[in-house]
Amino acid sequence: MLKISPIAAFTDNYIWMLHNQQYAVVVDPGDPQVVLDTLAKQGLTLSQILITHHHQDHIGGVATLLSHTSAQVYASAYEQYAFNHIPVTHGQSFYLPEIDWAFEVMHLPGHTLGHIAYYNVGHLFCGDTLFSAGCGRLFEGTPAQMFASLRQLAQLPPDTKVYCTHEYTEKNIQFALTVEPNNQALKDYQTHVAQLRQQQQASLPSSIQQELAVNPFLRCEQNTIKQGLNMPNADALKIFTELRARRNLF
Repeated sequence: MLKISPIAAFTDNYIWMLHNQQYAVVVDPGDPQVVLDTLAKQGLTLSQILITHHHQDHIGGVATLLSHTSAQVYASAYEQYAFNHIPVTHGQSFYLPEIDWAFEVMHLPGHTLGHIAYYNVGHLFCGDTLFSAGCGRLFEGTPAQMFASLRQLAQLPPDTKVYCTHEYTEKNIQFALTVEPNNQALKDYQTHVAQLRQQQQASLPSSIQQELAVNPFLRCEQNTIKQGLNMPNADALKIFTELRARRNLF
């Protein structure tokens, strides 16, 4: 049975670790020490590292981890990396025998142009593309690119668990309520997340079903969102663009 758990890093990052009590895979290890400490504490061997995009808080630990382990690294073929890695492209699948899991690669430009996600039925490791009740900033891509990427994710099965890499959920919910204040699912989710955070538990993973109910960036065609922005006749991309601009300032 594979266990998936977050390793907290920096102020709000999560490094997701998948392990079967022998081998471990980590996603976006920005901080090497917390990974090494966790491996040692649990007696695990690091077999693979999965990278979603090139930002330092996601790759900063790779070189050190490679100096301590013989892990293989998988990373986007659409970005440049200084460390040895296996480049992967959209639609490609690969199998990790140590944990007996396969992943399909999804290219999701927006946050960065080469951003990718790793999908295994029921599980999505999406880096900084989709957050719970939010989405990533557009550092390199256009609103149209990010909107298309989020639409890809919205088509995944509703029960897909969403493993994003930052604990931004409470702030994202606060923003979402400014544009959809009467969304009962969103208000209920705020209560649920507040309870988790008060107990110092992660608000993640979320799910596609949860996000379709509460995430304004996946709800751009909803009349309640359009009314909340006072843009009743705007198309979904214009709504998304306005939402992202407002969230940047929130």
